[in-house]
Amino acid sequence: MFSSLTTAIIAFAIASIVIVTAGSRLARVADELADRTGLGEALFGIFLLAGVTSLPDFAATLSAAMDSRPDLAMSNVMGSMAANLVFLGIADIVYRKANLEHAAASSTNLMLAALLIVLLALPLLAIASPPVSMWGIHPITPVITAAYLFGLHLVRTTDSKPMWFPRRTRQTVPDKPGHYLHGGLLKAWISFAALAAVTGFAGWVLMEGAKVISDQTGLSDTLIGGLFTALATSSPELVTTIAAIRRNALTLAVSNIFGTNCFNMLVIAAADIGYPGGSIYHDITPIQMTWGLVSILMTATLLMGMVRRQRYGIGKIGFESALILTVYAVALSIVMASG
Repeated sequence: MFSSLTTAIIAFAIASIVIVTAGSRLARVADELADRTGLGEALFGIFLLAGVTSLPDFAATLSAAMDSRPDLAMSNVMGSMAANLVFLGIADIVYRKANLEHAAASSTNLMLAALLIVLLALPLLAIASPPVSMWGIHPITPVITAAYLFGLHLVRTTDSKPMWFPRRTRQTVPDKPGHYLHGGLLKAWISFAALAAVTGFAGWVLMEGAKVISDQTGLSDTLIGGLFTALATSSPELVTTIAAIRRNALTLAVSNIFGTNCFNMLVIAAADIGYPGGSIYHDITPIQMTWGLVSILMTATLLMGMVRRQRYGIGKIGFESALILTVYAVALSIVMASG
């Protein structure tokens, strides 16, 4: 698509800026729609906002997979999930009133975290298993899709008929309807759809630029995907999460991150389907498992933090946030050293 390295870098930078700009607007519109539709912050973050903020990942990963770049595709989506979890640690730093996981406590977010651990284990099992495929698709791919859909059912049930409730404290911020934006509901939906289209297109442009950058700089697809494109395509999650926190929509902020990572498992399934060389799981380098294992480790750490509900940590940062930031830094060092 791009004829020179300079053009690719410029396109990559512009696409990144577009994704960040659209993401900041998404949180505002999503908060309004969550209230107006009656879904609430948690369910709207899971079912709609998560899918929209994942569009850059979806477009970028599928583009790389269809172009027979398995390492670039998988490192992008796996690296994005790890980056998204780091964003919760950053969000905890931004929210100074208390530990974010304490203030945004809900049974829905706990169920999401548990679901994410289950989903993350499935592609890792496929990578470690013998090279088996049917019509070029690994049997674990439809399992991922079925597990995701059943998991959403469990999340919806947990939200509508919770069997336990978090203890309310002065620092707990419940999901309450806020002030609506100017204009009607139709205008809000149109804005939401338009922003979704813009972020998706920007994600595709981003990956096209990344391919040229990887080819002409000599950097590995693993490094380009796991670091540069992963952080760029994940920027909507960071922007929407910080924007939601500033609007005091804490449940939306947390559910968006976990919901996005769960949705990204469908991105992995789509990459396996779109990959022309058979099952994508068996054509990637072993280092790709690092991001998946690290994401499981960080998700489990956040899950413990949500159960423990520490009100204040050192510097008003929860112990789980400090741990996931440390784990990510170590994982990033390993990936950079490997390629």
